[in-house]
Amino acid sequence: MTDKTRNIFISHVHEDDDGLGGLKNLLQQHGMTPRDYSIRSDNPNNAHNEQYIKSEILAPRIRQCSALVVYISPDTKWSEWVNWEIEYAEKCGKRIVGAYEHGAAGCELPEALENYSDAVVGWRGGDIIDAIEGRLNESRGPDEQPRPPRDIDRYGCR
Repeated sequence: MTDKTRNIFISHVHEDDDGLGGLKNLLQQHGMTPRDYSIRSDNPNNAHNEQYIKSEILAPRIRQCSALVVYISPDTKWSEWVNWEIEYAEKCGKRIVGAYEHGAAGCELPEALENYSDAVVGWRGGDIIDAIEGRLNESRGPDEQPRPPRDIDRYGCR
C-alpha cells in the first residue's frame, strides 16, 4: 500500500494521550502517515483563557486538517473540549470520524459525535483510514454492529 500523509486532529481527553501513539501506529501499519495537530499533555499550550485557546490554538489546527478523528474511550463522552472540537470541525465542513480505543466496549459517544459524525468505527486500521478518506460512511459500535444512519448537512467555516 502506498504511504499517504494526512493532517488530522485527534480529539481526545488528556487521560488518553498514551493511546494516541497506538492509533497513529495502527494508521501507519495500514499505509497512512498521520500528522497529528491535536494538543497533548506532554506538549501543552500554556494559555489559560478558554476563548483564546479555542480561537487562537484549537481552531487554526482544526482548519488545517482534512479530518477530525475522535478517540473514543470511557471518558470521552463527558469532555466539553471534545464536544467543542467536534462542533467546530462540523462548522468547518471537516470530515468527522470516531474511532473506538483498542478493546473499548460499551463506551458512549459524545453528544456532538452522535450528531455530526460521518463515520464511527472500531479499532481497525483499514476502516479508520477508509472513514478518514470518505470511502466508509457508516457508524458502527465497537462490536462492529451498525448504528442508525443519519443525513448531515455540511457548511463552510464562518
